Amino acid sequence: MSGRTYLGLPAFPDAAARSTRNVTLRGNLRHATHTIRDKRAKAVAELDDWQRLRAAGAAIKTRALRHLDHYLEQAEAAVTAAGGQVHWAADAAEANRIVTELVRATGETEVVKVKSMATQEIGLNDALAEAGITACETDLAELIVQLGDDLPSHILVPAIHRNRTEIRDIFRERMADWGRPAPEGLTDRPAELAEAARLHLREKFLRARVAVSGANFVVAETGSLVVVESEGNGRMCLTLPETLISVVGIEKVVPTWQDLEVFLQLLPRSSTAERMNPYTSMWTGTTGGDGPRNFHLVLLDNGRTDALADTVGRQALRCIRCSACLNVCPVYERAGGHAYGSAYPGPIGAILTPQLRGTDSELDASLPFASSLCGACYEVCPVAIDIPEVLVHLRERVVEGGEVVRGGTKVTIRPAKGHAAERAAMRAARWTLDHPAALRTAQRLASRTRRLHPRRLPGPGRAWSDTRAVPEVPAESFRDWWRRTREESPE
Repeated sequence: MSGRTYLGLPAFPDAAARSTRNVTLRGNLRHATHTIRDKRAKAVAELDDWQRLRAAGAAIKTRALRHLDHYLEQAEAAVTAAGGQVHWAADAAEANRIVTELVRATGETEVVKVKSMATQEIGLNDALAEAGITACETDLAELIVQLGDDLPSHILVPAIHRNRTEIRDIFRERMADWGRPAPEGLTDRPAELAEAARLHLREKFLRARVAVSGANFVVAETGSLVVVESEGNGRMCLTLPETLISVVGIEKVVPTWQDLEVFLQLLPRSSTAERMNPYTSMWTGTTGGDGPRNFHLVLLDNGRTDALADTVGRQALRCIRCSACLNVCPVYERAGGHAYGSAYPGPIGAILTPQLRGTDSELDASLPFASSLCGACYEVCPVAIDIPEVLVHLRERVVEGGEVVRGGTKVTIRPAKGHAAERAAMRAARWTLDHPAALRTAQRLASRTRRLHPRRLPGPGRAWSDTRAVPEVPAESFRDWWRRTREESPE
């Protein structure tokens, strides 16, 4: 990232109201998401046992989370035995401090980076910049975002909101500020754009002494880390520098290599619609004469332990960051990733971010409502995360408050502001549904006054009816229709 952060961004409804009016953005998103999801559907259809693989992936992740303490300690011991050093970070500030100190110890002022959701989550690039250290993104899409002083908007394709003409302009205007300038006469042909990025990055790879990465998986039994990517930039970062620092969420641990095999089938098909990933890099500690001489693993909590304490919400930690849920989500397709105000956009972000950051801010409290609850996200999730279930669970937390775990301690949170009318309406509905006579009277009253009903709802209901037609109330309720037709039908 380039100095911009997600902090201070508006709540989802406000951000989405602006982004949905951006015709270019909506066109870019519609084209990209439809293309990716159509290719994914074909790739998944090739496997007769896809649903069994999906169930296996969910079971492995569930087991790993249930015994996370054991597997983390096993991974630490294995990494240490293989010559690496393990650091534990309770939150973003501690992780940023650890990485900054490790880079400073090398004497370097520039690092190359593999695309990493965890480092976006903690704002590592900005923390390094404050210490006088430049972090250079090497993933093509992340490079576009960085050069454009922008923010990622998709898990798999961070620059999905940009078209190739916009990318050409960014390369022409900003590439020289970060290193080798764009070639003269650069056009928006994909091959030319890729070559410009390749030449620009090659210089950085060859002079880099320090690299920062994340990891898709950590295999506990051997302490091995795994990065899957499509361009080869990750392979360069993971092998050429003298020092490698990997920042990894504690939920990325899988118990064994046999377990990893399941995810190496699930992830490529769900993310890039490929049968196998073009570049799968695996490393275990350090090896003399081959790869980095110093390896540091920073295991990041940053709210994950608190999420693990939630018996409903913890399933979000199964996520393998494939982005399939984003590509089928009608809300994401229209609003875009920036509206979510988080490194994790789309449906998975709507349930993960409020658990990692809490629901105290207006933005985080709005995220569980950024969904139509259509269920498409659950249908495509390769580890069977029931995102609609968690969304409803978090909505209840926002509206009603209640007991949650924060910093390892149980606390009681108050309901979020702005939901008093909703709580009153739900209580009234509950009482009415519990009393059949009252329900029958309300239905008859609604039917007899239906001609007087407004086409737009007043008060808080206005936000709903501004973009939807208020359904017409039928002339009679189902109860009355049933009674009338039953009485009129012959014996």
